[in-house]
Amino acid sequence: MSTPNASQQEQQHPQYQRDRIIVDSLLRAEPSDYNLAELARLKVRYQGFPGSHDIQTDLTKLLKKWQLTETTLFQKTQDIHARGPIYTQRDNKRGDWN
Repeated sequence: MSTPNASQQEQQHPQYQRDRIIVDSLLRAEPSDYNLAELARLKVRYQGFPGSHDIQTDLTKLLKKWQLTETTLFQKTQDIHARGPIYTQRDNKRGDWN
């Protein structure tokens, strides 16, 4: 059995700890405008990321739980953001869109 080299090892996203709390909260929540925006934001953040598979799996579970496809999620959140700001000033200072 070979051991994976560094490029094959799963990475943990730098925002993992904060995001794990958010995802756990979303798993217990209903699909409000804010929660849909958070789900979409996290889907974008983890799309193609080589690790944090537990978060990626839970984001997919949320789509199913809320009966959404990724396309409909992004359509809904685009409409939500078009109506006006969804995040408060405090949220905007987080700077975690990175």
